[in-house]
Amino acid sequence: SKVDQIQEIVTGNPTVIKMVVSFNRGARGQNALRQILAPVVKEIMDDKSLNIKTDPVDIYKSWVNQMESQTGEASKLPYDVTPEQALAHEEVKTRLDNSIRNMRTVTDKFLAAIISSVDKIPYGMRFIAKVLKDSLHEKFPDAGEDELLKIIGNLLYYRYMNPAIVAPDAFDIIDLSAGGQLTTDQRRNLGSIAKMLQHAASNKMFLGDNAHLSIINEYLSQSYQKFRRFFQTACDVPELQDKFNVDEYSDLVTLTKPVIYISIGEIINTHTLLLDHQDAIAPEHNDPIHELLDDLGEVPTIESLIGESSGNLNDPNKEALAKTEVSLTLTNKFDVPGDENAEMDARTILLNTKRLIVDVIRFQPGETLTEILETPATSEQEAEHQRAMQRRAIRDAKTPDKMKKSKFVKEDNNLTLQEKKEKIQSGLKKLTELGTVDPKNRYQELINDIAR
Repeated sequence: SKVDQIQEIVTGNPTVIKMVVSFNRGARGQNALRQILAPVVKEIMDDKSLNIKTDPVDIYKSWVNQMESQTGEASKLPYDVTPEQALAHEEVKTRLDNSIRNMRTVTDKFLAAIISSVDKIPYGMRFIAKVLKDSLHEKFPDAGEDELLKIIGNLLYYRYMNPAIVAPDAFDIIDLSAGGQLTTDQRRNLGSIAKMLQHAASNKMFLGDNAHLSIINEYLSQSYQKFRRFFQTACDVPELQDKFNVDEYSDLVTLTKPVIYISIGEIINTHTLLLDHQDAIAPEHNDPIHELLDDLGEVPTIESLIGESSGNLNDPNKEALAKTEVSLTLTNKFDVPGDENAEMDARTILLNTKRLIVDVIRFQPGETLTEILETPATSEQEAEHQRAMQRRAIRDAKTPDKMKKSKFVKEDNNLTLQEKKEKIQSGLKKLTELGTVDPKNRYQELINDIAR
């Protein structure tokens, strides 16, 4: 909402874009970059004869130095010249043409590696590219496809890949021996290639001070079309729920609740940001996040979360304590409506029924749901189920009151297997009347949905 011009995504360096790129340079994303770029980077580094120079003055000075070394005499040519004066010499033009030819050849290798790598780019990076493109199209409906794709190119190529080409040693793209480092020629070669790719990705031509490189503008236009198709393909990814097979019921029917690993400092910072910006994040008054933040209260201190206190506000160990990592099991407070007198809609009935089915089939397997519901549980199955429910009750007792599950869920935990099956049958009857499930296939679609 703060973007008034589409180019501000490029020029403004938004924090969220930096966060996305940084996250996708983690272990998995870094491995992807290494797979994509390492072979071609290594090939360039191993080619000792490759010497890309596109600055006429640099080429001129190298030529003069070479002549002086060969003759052992000082050259009569001036050492300091302008690009135009340098290009007045046929030798400089010949060397520039050779450099441009070599640069095109090696740039083609990088381009081929990049545009064939779309499946190696982390899903998260591609999904953000898709969301960015869709959001910009919604915000700027008059923007053309090329204009949008240049922004996507800025994200996928310039921010994500370009730094790893310019400095492969800093991004773990290549392995260097102890104390080893890239030579000046290697860095210049990679920098020239990266500049070419950057121009191609943004369809930017060489003009003005770089007019001596205008001979490759046609090549840049052709390369942009390849990049363009690459960016379009990169944005063609499934939605999150399809990619990870999740929906609004997944948390409820999952036997193992998701666990995240987060530092104490990150918890405090996240809490602070949510409190400071909750009205922007959740403008609707009835958004559940407001209730959750009210439940949590003020931002805690490091000491209150860790359970340790030095009493010294300037304790040097505070920074180390803030980095302490904890695991949190994610629990949904709003899994079932809490008002026992509320009229249950189809979604709530389905959600309750799914949860009960999961509880039953854990302890009483069978070929079909119908068979399980019609077959009495054995005493061993009932006993095992009861022990599991007791363990669940002990675990739930440790949950803070404000974060506990609804009364419906707690009451269902006290039911026997047989009582749960009766409640499932009642729920299935209502869902059949509502047209939500079909008993003709013995509710197999419902079981498949739970098993996803």
